[in-house]
Amino acid sequence: MSLSGFADPLWLLLIGVVAVLAVGYLVTQRLRRRDTKRFTNLELLERVAPRRPGWQRHIPPAMLAVGLILLSIALAGPTAESKVPRNRATVMLVVDVSLSMNSKDIPPSRLAAAQQAAKSFADQLTPGVNLGLIEFAGSATTLVSPTTDRTQVKAGIDALKPAEGTATGDGIAAAVQAIQSFGKLITGADGPPPARIVLLSDGRENNPADPNAARGAYTQARAARQAQMPISGIYFGTKGGTADVEGQAEDVPGDQQAMRQIAELSGGQAYDAESAGQLQNVYSSLASQIGYETKTVDASQPWLALGTLISLLSVAASVLITQRIS
Repeated sequence: MSLSGFADPLWLLLIGVVAVLAVGYLVTQRLRRRDTKRFTNLELLERVAPRRPGWQRHIPPAMLAVGLILLSIALAGPTAESKVPRNRATVMLVVDVSLSMNSKDIPPSRLAAAQQAAKSFADQLTPGVNLGLIEFAGSATTLVSPTTDRTQVKAGIDALKPAEGTATGDGIAAAVQAIQSFGKLITGADGPPPARIVLLSDGRENNPADPNAARGAYTQARAARQAQMPISGIYFGTKGGTADVEGQAEDVPGDQQAMRQIAELSGGQAYDAESAGQLQNVYSSLASQIGYETKTVDASQPWLALGTLISLLSVAASVLITQRIS
């Protein structure tokens, strides 16, 4: 039962009318008591006027006043903020499958941890949201176009395999293109559906080496912002990560700053996770943010129901106490 805002607050003036009626009732009772005292023969008064209930007779009008106040609040249209599932939204999972993702600094490995959490994210996301999947290493590949079929997406996640190179910018560009192509198919009166890119990476880009190059991650992040597709960058890795590359152990430290920069340039937010458990928390939070939107909804029904119930009870109490409707 919310009182945070009203659609038509002028109806609240009726509460003042109820207050005036309550004052009138009290004045009437006082005048009636004064007139009663003018009778000098109390025995005759008791014979002429039957004995009336005491304080109980005030219960019905008091309940009626409360009921009218509640109904006045209902008429004013109280509102509340509510999380409403999105029926029109597109999300692209963009997963880094470069060889550095073989690092086991996040057990069982960066890639395996990302796969586990990504499938959980797919399960938690609102069913009406369209979800797609892109992998990138030396180049980007769209594995699953946006769809509400979570089975396809999870099958694609299971099939992810490490490869050479890290073209983060290509992955972002592929996501933007996939969302735009899909948006043209389902654009309605409200325009294309809201979109989000979820980037899973340790942040180390080497193709191209300069993130501000035409194909670079920073350049493509700016393009995503212009397309109104913020990137939720999920960084996982540590500075001491190592990976087996062609039989040799190589240092593959994550680039946390790059992930934050990509997210900020796109108008999104970066998340840090150094364990599979933390990744799970990040995905749960993202699923809630992306799958739902906060809307102002009508909250008058509880007030209307309670006001009607109390008003009816006041009539019943009047009949039981006074043997008549008063």
